[in-house]
Order: sequence, then C-alpha cells, then structure tokens
Amino acid sequence: MFTLAEVASLNDIQPTYRILKPWWDVFMDYLAVVMLMVAIFAGTMQLTKDQVVCLPVLQSTVNSKAQPGTSGNADFTTVEATTGQGEEASMRTVSFGSVPTVTPDVPLSRATSPQYQPTESGQELKKEQKDSSGRKTNLDFQQYVFINQMCYHLALPWYSKYFPYLVLIHTIILIVSSNFWFKYPKTCSKIEHFVSILGKCFESPWTTKALSETACEDSEENKQRLTGAQSLPKYVSTSSDEGSPSASTPMITKSGFKFSADKPMIEVPSVTILDKKDGEQAKALFEKVRKFRAHVEDSDLIYKLYVGQTVIKTVKFIFILCYTANFVNTISFEHICNPKVEHLIGYTQFECTHNMAYMLKKLLISYISLICVYGFICLYTLFWLFRIPLKEYSFEKVREESSFSDIPDVKNDFAFLLHMVDQYDQLYSKRFGVFLSEVSENKLREISLNHEWTFEKLRQHVSRNAQEKQELHLFMLSGVPDAVFDLTDLDVLKLELIPEAKIPPKISQMTNLQELHLCHCPVKVEQTAFSFLRDHLRCLHVKFTDVAEIPAWVYLLKNLRELYLIGNLNSENNKMIGLESLRELRHLKILHVKSNLTKIPPNITDVAPHLTKLVIHNDGTKLVVLNSLKKMTNVAELELQNCELERIPHAIFSLSNLQELDLKSNSIRTIEEIISFQHLKRLTCLKLWHNKIVEIPSSITHVRNLESLYLSNNKLESLPPAVFSLQKLRCLDVSYNSIALIPEDIGCLQNLQHFYITGNRVKSLPKELFKCVKLRTLSLGQNSITSIPDKIGKLLQLTYLELKGNCLDRLPATLGQCLLLRKSGLVVEDHLFDTLPLEVKEVLNQDTSIPFANGI
Repeated sequence: MFTLAEVASLNDIQPTYRILKPWWDVFMDYLAVVMLMVAIFAGTMQLTKDQVVCLPVLQSTVNSKAQPGTSGNADFTTVEATTGQGEEASMRTVSFGSVPTVTPDVPLSRATSPQYQPTESGQELKKEQKDSSGRKTNLDFQQYVFINQMCYHLALPWYSKYFPYLVLIHTIILIVSSNFWFKYPKTCSKIEHFVSILGKCFESPWTTKALSETACEDSEENKQRLTGAQSLPKYVSTSSDEGSPSASTPMITKSGFKFSADKPMIEVPSVTILDKKDGEQAKALFEKVRKFRAHVEDSDLIYKLYVGQTVIKTVKFIFILCYTANFVNTISFEHICNPKVEHLIGYTQFECTHNMAYMLKKLLISYISLICVYGFICLYTLFWLFRIPLKEYSFEKVREESSFSDIPDVKNDFAFLLHMVDQYDQLYSKRFGVFLSEVSENKLREISLNHEWTFEKLRQHVSRNAQEKQELHLFMLSGVPDAVFDLTDLDVLKLELIPEAKIPPKISQMTNLQELHLCHCPVKVEQTAFSFLRDHLRCLHVKFTDVAEIPAWVYLLKNLRELYLIGNLNSENNKMIGLESLRELRHLKILHVKSNLTKIPPNITDVAPHLTKLVIHNDGTKLVVLNSLKKMTNVAELELQNCELERIPHAIFSLSNLQELDLKSNSIRTIEEIISFQHLKRLTCLKLWHNKIVEIPSSITHVRNLESLYLSNNKLESLPPAVFSLQKLRCLDVSYNSIALIPEDIGCLQNLQHFYITGNRVKSLPKELFKCVKLRTLSLGQNSITSIPDKIGKLLQLTYLELKGNCLDRLPATLGQCLLLRKSGLVVEDHLFDTLPLEVKEVLNQDTSIPFANGI
C-alpha cells in the first residue's frame, strides 16, 4: 500500500520553481490533488467496505407435487450477509433447528438421502412458517461464498470494480504531464539555472542601487539642460558607435555617458557605494546572465515541451470525459447474476446487491465535474500559448522606467521563461533586465574598481624596471582605476587584458609618463587626454589579436619615438593594416613589428626617412617581397628574424647607413653574397645565428669594419683563415656547430674580447689563443678538451671562463694569475675546482665588486 503523501509527492516541485507556475498551473495542481483524494478515498472504501450479497431467485409458488422420497432431519442455514473483498468473501450465518422441509427444489444432499420423509416435512413446514416469515434456501456456507465471488466478477460492471484505480492512474498521468518540464534533464538544468540567477538578481543590492543611479543621473541631466543646452557636448556623449575614433575626432565613443576634462565628472550619491562582497556578487551575476542568455537563446525546447505537455493534458481530458460519461448509468445497486453453475449450486439465477454503488456513482459524478474544470483550464492555457508570440520578449517598459536604454530584447526559451515569470510577478523581469544592460555592468565595474584599487594599493604595485623607471602593470581588470592618474611620477604604464579601458583627461597630471603598453587592450581616450598623449608619449607597445584592436589614435601621436606592434597581420589583412597613417609619425625612430607578414607593407616607407631601427619578427612565415627596404636609407639597425629567408636579401646592400644586421632563425644555407657587404662601410655587427650555414666564404675579409660576428647554431665544421683577418673583430660566436679545431690564426685577433665556441668538438687549445690578451669572455664548455694550458694565466682581463662538460681531470694553478676572474665567473664541475691549490681558490673566492669594476 501507499499513502496519499507518497502519491502527492509526484506533484511536488522545488519551492523556487513557484515563480514559473502561473495561476492556471497552480489551479490544476490543486484539482489534481482533489482528484487524487477521490481516487484514494474510493479505493479505500472499496478495499474495506465493498460488499456483494446474492440470493437465489426462487419460484413464485411452492410445488405441491413434490416427488416422494425418504424423510429425515437436516440442518438448514440462512445467509444473513456476505462480505466480498477482492477475490475472497466471508459469511455470517444463523442456524436453525433440524426441520424437514418441502421446497420446489430439493437439495442435492436430500435427494439422495434414504431418511427423507415427506409426511414429516409437511408438519415441519407449518412449524417453520410459524417461526419465520422468510423463504428458505438449500445453500450451505461454502456455496454462498462461492456464488458471491462468482457474481462479484460476473454481474458487476468492470467500471464499478476498477473506478478508483482508473482515477488514480489518470490523475498520476496528469500530475506527471503538468510537471514534466521541471523533471526532464535537458530542460530541468536550464530552468534550475534560470530560477537561481533570477532569485539572485532580485535580491542583489546592485539592482536597487543601479536604478537609483540612473534616476540621479536623469535629474542631473535635466538640471544641465535647464542651465544651457550648449554645454552638453563638452562633457556628455551619447553616441553608440563602438568603432575606433577617426583621425579628426579621436574621442572615445561608447554607448552611455562620457565625461571630458572641461567639466567635472558628476558625483554619484553615496548609495552607489557597494561593499566588496556585493560588488563581486553583482559582477558574477552579470557574467552568469551573459552566459545563460547565450546558452538558452539558441533553442526553444522548453517552450515546445510546455506546449506538448499542455496538449497531452487536453487530449487526456477529452479521452477521460468521453469514456467516463458512458459508465455513469452502469453503476447500479441491484444486479442479476447468471453464473451457469447449476450443477454445483442447484439454482440458475441470483439477485445481487452492491452496497458501494451509490457512493461510487456520486464519486464518479464529482470526478467528471473536476475533470471538466481541469479540461477548460487546459483549453485556456492553449489559448494563452498561441495568443501572443511567447518566443519573443521585449523590455520596452523596463527601458522606459529604468533609463537603461540598452537592455536587449530576448527570444526563444529565454523569452518564454520571462513570460512565465510575468504571470507570477512582473517585478522579477524588471530587476532581471538590469543585469542585461551593458551600461549597468560598466557602471558597476567602475564603482567596484575604484572602490578596490585605491591610491595606496596602486602605489604598492609600482616597481622599478631595468632602466630604473617607475612602472605600473595592471592585468585583467574591468577598467583603469581613476587613482592611476594620481600617480604623477609614473614613467611607464602597462595595461594588459583590460577590455573596457578608458583614459580620461586626468592623465594630463602624469607629466613623467613617456611609455605606454597596451596588451590586448583597445583603449579609448577623450579629446583632452589624446592631446596630452600626442605631445608627451615617446614609446608605445601595442599587442593585439586582430588589426582592428589597434586604436586609430595611435597613428596620430606625432611625437612618438618608438612603436612596437605585436599581432596578426597576415597576407589577407595586409591591405587593411592602416599603416598609411604612419606618415603622421614624423619623429618615429624605431619600428618593431612581430607578426606573420609575407611582404613588408609599402606604407612603412612613409616613415623610412626617419627610421633608424626596423625589426620584423615573422613567426615562421616566409617573407618574400623586400624591395621596400631600399628606401630605408637611414636605417642603422635591421632585424629580420624567423622569416624563412634562404639567402641574404639583395635589398639590404642598398642600406648605406646600416650598422647592425640580424638574420636570426632563418633558413640561410650559403652566404656568398657577403662580398656585397663591402659597400656597407658602417656595418660593424653581423648576426647570422640559428641558420643552416655550412661554410664561411673567404670574401668575408672585405667586411673590414666588422666588430661582432655571430654564427652560432649553424652547421660549420671549420673556421677559415679569412675570419682571422678581421682585425677589428671583438666578439666571435661560433657555438653549437661541428668545429673540431681552433686554427692557430686566432692569435691574429688582438682585439678579440669575447670568444664563444661552446658545444663543438674541440679537443685541444692552441697556444696562440692566449695571445688574445684582451679576452674577457672565453666559453669552451661542452667540448672534448682534455687539458687547459698553463698559459691561460696570461689572460689578465678574463672575467668569465666556461669549462663545464669537457674531459678535464684538473685545472691549471695559473688561473690564479687571472686577476679579474672569480668563482662566480668560473663555470666548472665542483670536483675540478677542488683540484686547485688552496691559495688559488682563496683568490677566486675573493669579493668581486672592486676588481671587476676596475676591470670594466
């Protein structure tokens, strides 16, 4: 058995879902509970009180011509009541004395009895008639039990027997249909998320404070309009354009209210001040609402499921009404039963009474009335579902009342859920709309940001960089705190991953600011702020994903000296780079582009007369067209890294003022063109490292002014004598090649100060190496050197010596003669260091500050 509470639990939903239950759903739930009670009551009555009493139908007159037979005494019983419960029955009987009787039907037991005496039966009949007024039957107890059970199943209509169970099943189906959209996994998760967010939005302190904020702003605007309409453009902008400012108007353009330096910012009342916890919760709600909207607006499954379950309930109502109405008249108190068991009972027909008939009939009529009311409500629900488009929801009234004009309209399941909430309380939708407004979100971010990032906190984050400049790095904030612009002594400002960054006129207070970093941060500036940046900014770093992220005002900074652009500028977007604006950068000296170009944009030549350094890091994309380099006659430093170059570009030989060339990480195999470098009289540094060069041509001797040569990480197997004819060479790096021998000609490099040959196959050191007495750095690690000559003590200016990774068994004691060498500059295994004499180790362990400074 089950209780009413257990069945009613099917109709239970979470209390928070109540806001999604319109009045008709609530009314139908109550009707379902009443129908459930009817079913439980009828079932209980049937199981405990249901009775069928059957008596045989006797002939109207007594057959006086009974067949003679034997007489005897017998016991007779009269059935007073039978109680049927399911398939079982019980009988209560009253016993009478042993009397002979004459009846129309002789009991089977009497017909075969030899003691049956008809003469005595007549007398007994008279005596019985005096004692009782009823007619006697010849059925015993077991026969009555049997016939009551037979007639209960044969005579009663099936609807009378199964009415409670049918009502229970139908009610359960209606209950499940009403709440299926709350239980189905694909809709339950969305509904649960929606109700959770809606409740938090309704209770959030920001909702009330945001509405108060807009009301205060409206009153301030009205005062300004009354004062003078002409003052409005100076400090208020209502443009909704989200694009970058044009060359003539570099003002920020974003929907909402903007303030300039000509007028002070309108002070918001203290009601807008949120504590940190409320602010964080409100920001989290904005993010949840945004993600939920994107997820729910993609489908209309909730709407279709609700319509489907309403249609199912309507069809169920029609079905129940049609077949139930036909069975009202079949429920009767009296029934005639013909069980066809005459051979067992002796009677052919019985008249039965059903004591629950009147009760069942009244319950059935009540059930039909309830189901009719239920059905009419279902029809009304269908009318409401199709009367208006429920897959669209407009916040027009909320926009008018709250002044949040940017609240968007929603669609599909999101719209349907809001329509359902409106049937409960429209205030929920109004408060929910606040969290769909971008203006409201930006205002919250601004208030929370300024509340969290005070001047004292920002001052703690200021540090000094390698150039001893005061630097502030802000990372992943919702905006730029106002207190930043009170740091008047700041030199470098780095803004990274701040999508809503705005620079107000207060930046004019930062008179020391000369360097600005914008990393994935499309900053918007106001007119006064732009004027300040145009006149004072000297270095700008811009890191972006798409070229559209580069603010247009960047190309108007006429006093800019250094510009670093790091981002995607592939071949498809080359024509859209917008570098034609570089012609306004008349003082630009250094241009650094890290991208994936296939050619150097021709518009870079607009600043060619001013550039002294051009750096292109191409991230592995092959740079094909380099003809525009010929126009950059004033370039002194050129870096073309990771550009998949296979030869030295001929355009480089036209750069007469070139002093340093870096072709790192390309695919250069041969450098026969190096002879053309003889025309570059000022070239002093050549970096060809991380390539595939297998040989150094003898023509390198023509580059007479070369002071630094970097050939590390190539495929060199030897060093030609031509290299050692470069008398001005001060730095030679041939690390990580396959060189097996250091030529004796190395002694010719009298000006050599830095020699790197790490990671090769060198086995011995020529004594001529130690004629290079100006050596300060000697890197010999990861070779096969077996011994270090004692002449190493002649290198009096040596400050760094790397010997780790060789086959040494001891170190020469003459290392102590290298007066500037200290243990921190000696890279060697510990056990080799222990082989040095004690006095040498003491010299190497001395303080390095004073000798090193003097050596430098």
